[in-house]
Amino acid sequence: MKTDDFDYDLPENLIAQTPLKQRDASKLLVLDKKTGEITHRHFDAIIEYLNEGDALVLNDTKVIPARLYGVKEETGAVIEILMLKDKGDDVWECLVKPAKRVKEGTIVTFGDGKLSARCIKVEEEGIRLFKLLYDGILYEILDALGEMPLPPYIHEKLEDKNRYQTVYAKNSGSAAAPTAGLHFTEELLTKIKDKGVKVLYITLHVGLGTFRPVSVEDVTKHKMHSEFYMMNEETANALNRIKEQGNKIISVGTTTTRTLETIRSRNDQFEACTGWTDIFIYPGYTFKAVDRLITNFHLPKSTLVMLVSAFSSKEKIMNAYKEAVENEYRFFSFGDSMFIK
Repeated sequence: MKTDDFDYDLPENLIAQTPLKQRDASKLLVLDKKTGEITHRHFDAIIEYLNEGDALVLNDTKVIPARLYGVKEETGAVIEILMLKDKGDDVWECLVKPAKRVKEGTIVTFGDGKLSARCIKVEEEGIRLFKLLYDGILYEILDALGEMPLPPYIHEKLEDKNRYQTVYAKNSGSAAAPTAGLHFTEELLTKIKDKGVKVLYITLHVGLGTFRPVSVEDVTKHKMHSEFYMMNEETANALNRIKEQGNKIISVGTTTTRTLETIRSRNDQFEACTGWTDIFIYPGYTFKAVDRLITNFHLPKSTLVMLVSAFSSKEKIMNAYKEAVENEYRFFSFGDSMFIK
């Protein structure tokens, strides 16, 4: 299986640069994963595809203002870091530019010394481990000094940083938003609950895997970076009951999907747990947890296109993407949505 098999042509003008004024006004392409039949709707119609007794599972991670610009203490050179993973004890895994300027022992300061970071380990692909030094509460400092880590294909300034958060974002720690959830409003979630659908939450802090393209020719040789996840007892018990009753689990986004599949693959059921996952889902994978999938339109040759192809088939997904392009859907983080049923 070749990485190039998951390529497609996308006009640059279809890459969404800003969010829509109304979250649930985005387009919704509904794909029947077995027949390949496609229906065009708008996102607020998603409620029609959810039934009483089903579960809608959302990732409640919260994006932190993880992009920081500082200066190297010795030389004054400008250094950009993207905080990716909290390793504990104020040690963070970060992506650094320009990485060659940051060696072990290098100190980078931010905001006139309100925050300092000392490099304690050099890793591959521009990754460094930093020990953070500060007084006060880290997330308050990041709110003052940091920027929302918008993907590199977004060139427009984000006027309201809350639009890169889901309305249910709760647990801080992500370097990117779980973008399939950006289409939901509080009103829509209330209507879904009123229909008798169980709305449940997991947490997966999105990390480096979101930013790294697949660079190998053979898909099976790609290595995913690990990301931290959590599932509480309420969610685990509810999902087990739903499976036992034969109702459907609808996953919102690839991050939720990877979490649900990781937990059920390891335990043969859902359990309250925390851990790290580097699960890589591509065609040939047998899904054990997820029955339906809400997702955005993803980058060519990405692990996310491979995951949705595994959920349906590469041919049906590539055809759906082709039709989305022809119908001028908006792509990527602030773009439109797909429901695979």
